[in-house]
Amino acid sequence: MPRPSIGAFLGLFILCVPPGAVRAQSAGMNAHAGHGVPRVPREILERPVPLREGIGNFHDPVTTTSQEAQAYYNQGIAYLMSYVWIEAAPSFHQALRHDPNLAMAYDGLSDAYLELGDPESAHEACDKANALSAHISERERRRIAVRTAQLAYLDDNRNSQKYFAYGKAIEDAIAADPTDPVLWLLRGFADEGSPHGHGQGGGVLSIAIYEAALARSPENFATHHFLAHTFENIGRYHDALPHAEAYVRLAPAIPHAHHMLGHILRGLGLPQDALQQFLKADELEEAYYRVEQIPPAWDWHHAHNLGLLGQSYEYLGEMKAAEPVIKRAFALPAFVDFAEYNRRDWPEFLLNRGRAQEALEAALSMAQDQLPTGRAMGHALAGRALLALGRPDDANQELALADREIQLVLNPVPVQPYIDGLRGQLALRKQNFSEANARLEKAEEAMKEISGPDAQTETLFWLDSLAREARQAGDWKLAEYSARQMLAHDPTYAGSHYALALAAEHRGDTATAQREFAEARRLWSHADADLPELAVLRRNSARQP
Repeated sequence: MPRPSIGAFLGLFILCVPPGAVRAQSAGMNAHAGHGVPRVPREILERPVPLREGIGNFHDPVTTTSQEAQAYYNQGIAYLMSYVWIEAAPSFHQALRHDPNLAMAYDGLSDAYLELGDPESAHEACDKANALSAHISERERRRIAVRTAQLAYLDDNRNSQKYFAYGKAIEDAIAADPTDPVLWLLRGFADEGSPHGHGQGGGVLSIAIYEAALARSPENFATHHFLAHTFENIGRYHDALPHAEAYVRLAPAIPHAHHMLGHILRGLGLPQDALQQFLKADELEEAYYRVEQIPPAWDWHHAHNLGLLGQSYEYLGEMKAAEPVIKRAFALPAFVDFAEYNRRDWPEFLLNRGRAQEALEAALSMAQDQLPTGRAMGHALAGRALLALGRPDDANQELALADREIQLVLNPVPVQPYIDGLRGQLALRKQNFSEANARLEKAEEAMKEISGPDAQTETLFWLDSLAREARQAGDWKLAEYSARQMLAHDPTYAGSHYALALAAEHRGDTATAQREFAEARRLWSHADADLPELAVLRRNSARQP
């Protein structure tokens, strides 16, 4: 499929994502796309709302004589730029109460409805914006033309001509007014190659686009937000940090701003600081649900933040704090592939804590999910639990079911390593170390390849579980290989050093073992006092002269 140029004014830049694709997010799935939430009732989306503070100032002048309409329109745009779709829609409706002819409020509503998984309403709102476009500025008409092209691409998102038309509508608008920062943000969205692109999937070529927007609006919180995502996506956490910090400074009441900073701090090897940001996001969300009487299940962001909060506790060895958080996330309903995929955190946590029967029950509930991604993951994890319970024949049956479901998964890449890993684990249980090592080493490489920002810690825990199972089976070659993969993946995780220390101790390398045990003790300084791994470290320390 041809990949269209983004225009002469960007010179060498070429859109590098084909139509219908999205860059890897949340292990290859788009965590921010609006079809990740249930249909929110209209009475919620149209309810009166006040003007709010701390959500990021975003002034986008539009044709209206009402200051109130302009203020509510600005608020709606600010919420859109932070993925708070449920508050963006009421803000635009409130703007329309003050000025029923505000075309750009309908344009904003179209975006909100699209991300809320309601393309029919998105089209209706866009049609109303077009119907009101006779008496607005050329700048606004160009923006509505962009939305119209975006929705046409949504309707036929494998049509390269529709993709080209979407990109060209933005190019034409920028050519007419290169000073408008919003147009540069839209250009960055289009670079993601999806009609749902909203700044979360930028790559190396997006940097110049967002920096062009920032040059035209230096205190634009949205541009800092998208640059933080983009630098994170390419692993440049030090470059992402000032943008994530600016996002929090400019939009302190937005949970996702704190969550985003947590992402970056985690990538910089600062897990305690990251934990505090995920906690702040959770605190803001819980207060919002309580005051606005919004069910948490309606907010795509809630389960996502709980997942990273729980992982942060687990990473630090604080299992007592991790358990209720991960369990809360698992209990939330999942409405899209990425959400079903992320529910694996709970059965994996239980497996890693030696609670195989509970893990089996959780995995089997996943195997009944609505979408094949969840079902495939559920069967793969059920197979692991059955192996831990000494039931290899039943594990084989779950493997066959996982193989069947993976054929139905739209994007099998993030799920396949779990299934291939189960094959290797079955060979490991049979003491067929040669086959097990070949399969599991290949699965580990595949897992690391798809380990984007959201999957970084999940991959680490998965490698940890393989190292543990290899030790239990007596396959110390695989155990050490997995430990070294963990250390390369994340050298600040105590479990990486612990796994390497055990492997070194087994082969008689006392110096390496003691050094790695000491580092594990240091990094688990906040761990639960009764963490089983700490008991091993204490016994090791007691044996030292």
